[in-house]
Amino acid sequence: MKIKITAVLIISMLFTISCTNLDEELFDKVEDTNFGKTPKEVDALVGGAYSSLRGFGDAISNSYPTCEYVFFLNETVSDEATIPTRGTNWYDGGQYQDAQKHTWNADNRMILSAWRYNYAGIAKINSIIYQVDKSSLAADAKAPIYAELKGLRAYYYYNLLDLFGNVPIVTNFEDVGLPSNSTRKQVYDFVEKELLDAIPHLTSNVVYSKLTKNVAYSILARLYLNSEAFISTPRWQDCIDMCQKISGYTLAPDFFANFATENQKSPEIIFAIPYDSKAGTVGNYMSSMSCHYLHKLTLSATGDYPWSANGMCAQPGVYSAFADTDKRKKCMVAGDQINLATGSVIIMDNGEPLTYTEEVNSVADAKENQGVRIGKYEMKAGEMWERDHDFVLIRYAEILMMQAECYVRLGSPDLAKPFVQQVTARAGEEMPATVDLAFIDQELLKEFTFEGKRRTDNIRFGTFFLPWWEKGATEQYRAIFPIPSTVLTTNKNLKQNPGY
Repeated sequence: MKIKITAVLIISMLFTISCTNLDEELFDKVEDTNFGKTPKEVDALVGGAYSSLRGFGDAISNSYPTCEYVFFLNETVSDEATIPTRGTNWYDGGQYQDAQKHTWNADNRMILSAWRYNYAGIAKINSIIYQVDKSSLAADAKAPIYAELKGLRAYYYYNLLDLFGNVPIVTNFEDVGLPSNSTRKQVYDFVEKELLDAIPHLTSNVVYSKLTKNVAYSILARLYLNSEAFISTPRWQDCIDMCQKISGYTLAPDFFANFATENQKSPEIIFAIPYDSKAGTVGNYMSSMSCHYLHKLTLSATGDYPWSANGMCAQPGVYSAFADTDKRKKCMVAGDQINLATGSVIIMDNGEPLTYTEEVNSVADAKENQGVRIGKYEMKAGEMWERDHDFVLIRYAEILMMQAECYVRLGSPDLAKPFVQQVTARAGEEMPATVDLAFIDQELLKEFTFEGKRRTDNIRFGTFFLPWWEKGATEQYRAIFPIPSTVLTTNKNLKQNPGY
């Protein structure tokens, strides 16, 4: 007997989630012959949970792929990237300027986007778990499905723990009550328990873009690495222990293989969000959000490239932090941009050459060509809007660097060297005689530039609270974001985070 379930719609109202398929038909009673009897059917059901990772588009907040949700927010509040206002472009109510200056409030649309992105994913997973609950699958058949779904839900809650701290934990699809805040410690404990409980039922195989044992270990390693920042309890050895359980991955010999159009072939990527032009999945267009409108002429003599927005760029000082010999420096695009049709520097509409400079006048008033641009993900002629670059969430280099950092923090820097050496050798750089936290911090900046990790690193190293370009000292309470004002208006049981 098919019924319309309104619970997911109510949850969407509580958390200001909107998604085109939240009113989908779910099943109260499912005929045995029609549900989950083949691996293909189970994969199709669970696949709906993974599709939520790609993001969604609407008119409520920043829209479309993940790179405009968690990525934009994490990058623009870090010491790595900025989205300066260029003339009348990229002001957008001041949300990016406030992010740069650390003066955001609960009305910032990027903050709302990050909240909605994660709770939309959670709502989707809760609805699928409900379907599995109601199915006639045997308990032993349900166990690995639950593990995969709950592990993925724990990933979303890890994001919320990192970004907002004191968030509601919602796991029951049929519960339509207004939830209250859980403490950050309660959310931390929930993430840990969900992952530990899931691990025995997850596959130990290397399976691309799926929640496996390796992915669960990686998320737990992140949790323990940031434990002191999250709940004031360091767990460095626990982080190392989780990292050492991860197997089946190696560094890709070519650093940029991780960001190529067909990056699913990399032996390094542990978890990624797949995008597929044939499936119409919008695409990871992160580089296009950065490059100048005329950058397409550097890729094709006929401008055969869909679009660029002239937005995000590196903060001054990031590009020059790389040695010229560092192969990773090519993750940024700097200097004169050459028109392939003419062989000359592209001329912008204002008559000036398109030369990307490291200098940026200010976050409130930047020239069109100022700021070194994101070039980490491959750009090439003939690409369509629905691009094929999978968005990398976790790769093996992070596992190596987590172990190195933890050994340094535990007072054993010599034990860190073998892990660091693998990363620096690939970059063509020498490892220093002494590996300390200052070196680790800079190496994290260079290895993971524009991968959405820098804010969390800044907080863990304490630099988040220090002045930097276009920012004064930051108050401690801003280590987490405010709960969006629209969410508080909808749910009176929620309390705002301290300081806001």
